[in-house]
Amino acid sequence: MWPAALTRLLKRRLPHIILVVLFFVYVITKFLKRNSHGHILESDDFTAERTKPLKWRTNEEHLLSLNEETLTNRPDIECRNSVQGPYLIVDERGFVCDEFYMLENGCCDVKHYATKYYTCESCDPATHCCGIYEYCVSCCLHPEKRTILELALEVIKARQAMVYAQVEDQYELCMMKCRTNSHSVEHENRYRDPQHRFCYGPTYAHESQIEVSAMGS
Repeated sequence: MWPAALTRLLKRRLPHIILVVLFFVYVITKFLKRNSHGHILESDDFTAERTKPLKWRTNEEHLLSLNEETLTNRPDIECRNSVQGPYLIVDERGFVCDEFYMLENGCCDVKHYATKYYTCESCDPATHCCGIYEYCVSCCLHPEKRTILELALEVIKARQAMVYAQVEDQYELCMMKCRTNSHSVEHENRYRDPQHRFCYGPTYAHESQIEVSAMGS
């Protein structure tokens, strides 16, 4: 007699049972998808495709001479500039100046004697890292640095690849590349080279970071 009673009970509860099963299937599926997505982001094999090509500065945009007769402050242009440091700024043309000598259009005053152009001062040519952020960006914008920047982009992986895929031009690339990132610190809180913290060239994980990453995988 109990089988018949069980059958009637199951028929009455069947819709509820189906809903519960579907709910658990949904939760498990959601969890697996999220876990899979997180694994992709942390994987060194992850790559992000650019939606449009990166705009490199053209030869026409580069001022090839620092002759005072050819340098002019053009009022018809506007410049993007950095806000990283408390005193210096670097504009998108590669000029570095004191913030007091920034013009109303956001550009550095190229006529001022202290304004520097494509300066690699404080930079180590062997590591492509600099001691001053603004000098790093200025050096990075030099026409001769495109090759090293392309190499730097090739070795960027995992989550950073998603970020760098969003930059639109060389200035944005240099601004982002020169900012301190996980590759320029050791044990997350100590700079690998405290004298040259800002790097525009290829950067690789420190050996200790590689070991930690391998242990966590």
